[in-house]
Amino acid sequence: MNTAMDITSPLVATEVDGAIAAIGLNHGPLNLVTNALLRALNEALSQVLAHRDIRCLILHGGEARAFCAGSDIKEFAHLRENASEGKILFEDMVLRRLARMPMPTIAAIDGPALGGGLELALACDLRVARHGVALGLTESRLGGLAGSGSVRLTRLIGPARAKEMLFTGETIDCDQALAWGVVNRVAREGSALDAAYEMARTIAVRGPVSNRLAKELVDAAHDLPLDAGLSMSTVSQQKIFDSNDLHEGVAAFFSKRSPSFNGH
Repeated sequence: MNTAMDITSPLVATEVDGAIAAIGLNHGPLNLVTNALLRALNEALSQVLAHRDIRCLILHGGEARAFCAGSDIKEFAHLRENASEGKILFEDMVLRRLARMPMPTIAAIDGPALGGGLELALACDLRVARHGVALGLTESRLGGLAGSGSVRLTRLIGPARAKEMLFTGETIDCDQALAWGVVNRVAREGSALDAAYEMARTIAVRGPVSNRLAKELVDAAHDLPLDAGLSMSTVSQQKIFDSNDLHEGVAAFFSKRSPSFNGH
């Protein structure tokens, strides 16, 4: 059964279903990014972190018609020299926190993900989009810039395709997004949220220690020299052999039963 967590802000709704947590944005029909929404999301991430048994996190657009249509540009009027203090630093911190959640994360995109909305999705490990939705880093249409999105998108799909999306500000459909690697799966029947839950249930029954360490290694592959990354993998492998999970998995294999991982 889904159980609502104690979220103090009405701008997000967080539910837990077994080992899966889902954070739904709840900020009007477009889920525009504001400081208030970011604060609520940051608090929701803190609450998920406090639940040690969560093995997968889904971020979705709730009942809105957009996953997230980007920043609320009405907030830009008073931002100039103080933009870093008033917006950029905190927004980047929340996105980094989302990206660094220890468990695998999935963005379920059932409506347009534009500008800052796609940047939110890019901070997740995986993305599932409903067929027919548009995605884009559209900031250049307003003379703006997708800051963290420029970096994360480039790492995901390479510089040439990232530059095309950034320079033109044009959206791509989910089939092109799938071909380019912006999304992992397209839900052609049903919702992206349903498809994300299906993926999350598969992830949740795998070894949680294994998945946490795999996430660390994949992320480190971007940041570390090869030898440093391989040294990190050696340490991670030792952690696996020290874990109860691996030995439970081996015992289950020989007993021809499903493993019962405890995350230790």
